[in-house]
Amino acid sequence: MRVLVLGSGGREHALARALHRDPVVTALHCAPGNPGTAEIADNHQLDPCDPTAVTELAERLGADLVVIGPEAVLVAGVGDALRRAGVPCFGPDRAAARIEASKAFAKEIMAAAGVPTAAARVCDTAAQAEEALDAFGPPYVVKDDGLAAGKGVVVTGDRAVASRHAASCERVVIEEFLDGPEVSLFALCDGQSAVPLLPAQDFKRAYDGDEGPNTGGMGAYTPLPWISPDLVDEVMATVVQPAVDELRRREIPYVGTLYAGLALTSKGVRVVEFNARFGDPETQVVLDRLATPLATLLQACAIGGLDPEFRPEWHPGSAVTVVVAAEGYPAAPVKGDEITGLDEAAQVEGAYILHAGTKPGAEGRLVAAGGRVLNVVGTGPDLATARRAAYEAASRISLRGSHHRTDIAEKAATAVRPG
Repeated sequence: MRVLVLGSGGREHALARALHRDPVVTALHCAPGNPGTAEIADNHQLDPCDPTAVTELAERLGADLVVIGPEAVLVAGVGDALRRAGVPCFGPDRAAARIEASKAFAKEIMAAAGVPTAAARVCDTAAQAEEALDAFGPPYVVKDDGLAAGKGVVVTGDRAVASRHAASCERVVIEEFLDGPEVSLFALCDGQSAVPLLPAQDFKRAYDGDEGPNTGGMGAYTPLPWISPDLVDEVMATVVQPAVDELRRREIPYVGTLYAGLALTSKGVRVVEFNARFGDPETQVVLDRLATPLATLLQACAIGGLDPEFRPEWHPGSAVTVVVAAEGYPAAPVKGDEITGLDEAAQVEGAYILHAGTKPGAEGRLVAAGGRVLNVVGTGPDLATARRAAYEAASRISLRGSHHRTDIAEKAATAVRPG
């Protein structure tokens, strides 16, 4: 099977790594990819949001499957163009991707499908936003209706901060606050059926103790020893399948990963958000544990042959990923600084590095090219061992001004239910 992965981040490096390990994959390509994917795939420099350029590349390569990573590529209609050209594509069409691209549309789908979620108001004016903030009270949850690269959500007890964020958005969704820990669940969908992957938990705040601004994600781990063994079946029955069914009823078949961000509240499971693709950095740990070959599974979704009774197999043990972020991330990440110590980090037993925001520099050096620069993945028979591997490897990496959280999976590794 010839596979093309679209995107350039840590999620795409994780996808490429999993596909590279699949024996049915005879040729692996990434566009544009990064220095990490270049070690296991052929990189192609193009704009992955350009439907024409992507389709021409896929046809020239004779791709049997195109896997779309970032949400912006989906919203650009790349999946639509590939399907029109007869190229199997894992990733929803532009219409189905609205479940992430518009928070208001996602709420509409959830309401129609009976999916449990937070009460919310969609606001088009400042007056409506202020009225909604009054109605829900603190902590205030304010979401930009459109895509915002994982940074469009503000959760704050400060009314002025909430009002400023609402005013900065063309359209805004204001919700009630959901208590309880959050869980990410990916489901692979073929337009009709859906199959779950392992639940994971990510860490959105920039600093230890869930302090600081929201980010795209500073780390993740799986499995979650503190959740109910029935949670996945419950979510598939009450959240994922109803949403897929509602989209199909509207003649918007959903093909790809449906990411359900969940809050385990005192009143039960509630959906925080839907995303239309693999989450980042949860993908990095979920795919690490996946024993079932990935390519055939994704192709089955792309061509409509997913067995709804199928359940993937998983490697025993745990995985933890720690994001090494550039100085100034998430507000104004500094780019261009040299990264060293990767060879030393890779020598840590049970650890490896995924590139997220890197590029080649002068004289063969590797430099930072984004906010989230590297994902350091640690594995082991349990979360404590996986954490030690990840943090030991991270300690060997040097990047001026970089920062990372030191508490990823700490509570779970010590059998404390996350708050």
